Amino acid sequence: MFKILLVGLCSLVLTLVFVPRIVAQSESVTVQLIAFNDLHGNLEPANLTFTLPDGQRIPAGGVEYLASHIQQLRRKYPHTLLVSAGDSIGASPLLSALFHDEPTIEALDVMQLAVNAVGNHEFDQGTAELLRLQKGGCHPQDGCRDNQPFRGAKFQYLAANVIDEKTGQPILPAYKIYTFDGVKIAFIGMTLEGTPKIVSQRGIQGLRFQNEADTVNALVPELQKQGVQAIVVLVHEGGLPTGGYNECPSIAGPIVEIVQRTDPAVDLFITGHTHQAYNCVLGGRVVTSAASFGRLLTAITLTLDRRTKDVRAIQAQNLIVTRDVPADGALTRLINRYKALADPLANRVIGQITADILRTASPSGEMPLGNLIADAQLAATQAPEQGGAVVAFMNPGGIRAELTLAPGGQVTYGQAFAVQPFGNNLVTMSLTGAQIKALLEQQFDNPTPGQNRILQVSQGFRYRWSPTAPPGNRVQDMSLNGQPIRPEQTYRVTVNSFLADGGDNFTVLRQGQERVGGVTDMAAWEAYFRAQSPVSPPALGRIVN
Repeated sequence: MFKILLVGLCSLVLTLVFVPRIVAQSESVTVQLIAFNDLHGNLEPANLTFTLPDGQRIPAGGVEYLASHIQQLRRKYPHTLLVSAGDSIGASPLLSALFHDEPTIEALDVMQLAVNAVGNHEFDQGTAELLRLQKGGCHPQDGCRDNQPFRGAKFQYLAANVIDEKTGQPILPAYKIYTFDGVKIAFIGMTLEGTPKIVSQRGIQGLRFQNEADTVNALVPELQKQGVQAIVVLVHEGGLPTGGYNECPSIAGPIVEIVQRTDPAVDLFITGHTHQAYNCVLGGRVVTSAASFGRLLTAITLTLDRRTKDVRAIQAQNLIVTRDVPADGALTRLINRYKALADPLANRVIGQITADILRTASPSGEMPLGNLIADAQLAATQAPEQGGAVVAFMNPGGIRAELTLAPGGQVTYGQAFAVQPFGNNLVTMSLTGAQIKALLEQQFDNPTPGQNRILQVSQGFRYRWSPTAPPGNRVQDMSLNGQPIRPEQTYRVTVNSFLADGGDNFTVLRQGQERVGGVTDMAAWEAYFRAQSPVSPPALGRIVN
C-alpha cells in the first residue's frame, strides 16, 4: 500500500513539475515549407550551373539531387510541405517533352510535391492537356508512349485566378488548406494576370485571367470564415532584384505592386516567372523566389501561434542544389527508364557547328543563335509552295538553350530540341511595310521594366532603333536585301504559331492575311542543319542601335 501511495505521489509531483513546460512547448507550431519554381521539366543536370555573387559558376540542379536535398530538409522538421510557384512543366528538354511532360509529373510525385500554382507554361498545350496531367489518362493523339498508364499528378494544381467563362469558377481549386497540430494554413495558387499575352491563344479560349491581388483579397474573408489566419500565396509572377541570391536591397517588377495591394492578412509570397533568386521583405511580408530549373530551393520556417492561429515568425533561406549529395535512387531509375526510350531520337546527329552559337544579346538585342533560327525558318518557307516568305522573325523568349561545341562539332537532335522545345508550327502571312514597322515598335512596350523583346530577324533584313526616340518612332531605316521597306507594299513574313496568335503581345501579327501553315519549327531547324552543315555563328549587324 505504501509503495502504491509513494508511486502516486511521485507521479503527482512529476505532473506538477512538467505541466508548465508542456504548455510552453504547445504555444506554437513550426511548419517548414520547401519551395521551388520554374523547373521547366529539367530532370537531368545536363549543363546546369548557378552563378554565385562573385561570378563563380558551380554545378547545380538535376532532380536526383533536388530530391536528396529535399529529404535532408524534411528530416529537420516533422511538419514539412513541398510547394511550387509554377512552370514546373513547359519549355522542357526532350526527355520530358517527348512524353508530354509526364516524366516531370512523376518526378514531382516521387518528391512528394503537395501543391503547385499554375504558371503560364502550364497552358502551353492548352487547358485540356493541363487537366489531363492533373487527372491522368493517356495523351489523346500519342497515347502513353512508355506503354504504361499515366495516373495523373498526386499533387494539387491551384488556379485561383483562371476562370472558366462558362461556369464563372476557377478551372482548378483556388486554394488548399492544411492543418498542423490544430493550426490551419491556406495556400492560394495562381498565375500572372498577363498569361494571355504570352501563351498561344488557342490553348486558353474560354478562360479569363483575373488580377492577382484582387483574387487573393476576395478569398481572404472566405478563408477566415473557415478559421484560417495563416495564408501563403504561391504566385507565378515575380520581380527583378538587386543583390545576391539571399538578398534583396531593392526589387522592381510586377510582384512589388501585387504585394502592396494584397490584404495584410497574407503572410508570405512564394513567387516565380522571372527566373530570379531573391529573399525579400516588402511591407513586412516575406517574398521569395528560387531562380529556375531546380538549381535552388527555398527553405522557409513558419512559427504558428496556437492561440491566434496566425503566423508569429517567418525565416527563409535560398539554398543551392549542389551535387555533393547522393543521387536519389528512385529518380535515377525514373530518368533511366525514360532515357532508354528517348535516347535513340535524342542522340541522332543532325549536323555540325564550327563554334559555340550563343543567345547572348548584343547592345541592339541581336543574338547569333536568334539569327540562325530566323534563317532556318526563312529557308523552310521561302519556296512559293511553302509560303513564299521573304523575311522571318523569331521571339527571343522561345530560345531556351545554346549550342555549344562538342567533339567533332556534332549537333544531336536532343541538343537542337533544347533550343526550341515548344513544337510550334511555322506560319507565313502577308503584312504591309507599315504593319512590319508597327510589329517592331511593339518590341518596346513590354510591361516588365528593363526587358525589351527584340525579335530576331533573318538574313537580308536590317533596321536600326533608337532607345531615346519617342514610343512609336523608335524603329528606323528598315530594309530588305538593300531595298527600303515601303509602308504600302506587301511582304510575306514567317513566324512561329505562338507569335502568329499574338504571343508576347505582338498583336499586329493577328492582322496577317493569306496565312499558310508550314512545318514545325523543329523540322525546319533540323532541315537547315542537314542542308547547311557545318554551320558557323551568323555575323551580327542585322539590328543596330
